[in-house]
Amino acid sequence: MPTGGEQITAWRPRVPGVTEVFHAHFTRHAYPMHVHDTWTLLIVDEGAVRYDLERHEHGTPLGTVSLLPPQVPHNGQAATPEGFRKRVLYLDAAGEGPLDASFIGAAVDRPDLVDPLLRRRIGQLHAALGQPGDELEAAARLALVGERLRERLR
Repeated sequence: MPTGGEQITAWRPRVPGVTEVFHAHFTRHAYPMHVHDTWTLLIVDEGAVRYDLERHEHGTPLGTVSLLPPQVPHNGQAATPEGFRKRVLYLDAAGEGPLDASFIGAAVDRPDLVDPLLRRRIGQLHAALGQPGDELEAAARLALVGERLRERLR
């Protein structure tokens, strides 16, 4: 849905563990401080995002994977005048998702991960989630993403 040069697409796939998929291109939009009940797994395809998590400033330059834990306040806005294009997965934090509450502290301490393999796997998961009928492939790709996230957070 275009809104003044900004674009948003969101859907709820039928893949256990993924509560929502969100793709957006923002130039002016800024998120106020807020929390989610889910894990927020974010990759930026163009531009950069600046955000605060638990009162510490972070950023997402190209190639970075950001993992924001549930119930931890954060905000967000473009780090450059050109804005940013992002893809987000909201992952279930209540049982079906790949991460449980034991990883929240590590994610608060290190929300930005430079990991080309993880980023590639997340991109592949987004591609599978965008194809109706590929729910089984998406579930398998989510398992690989979850495994890599747990390795990085340990």
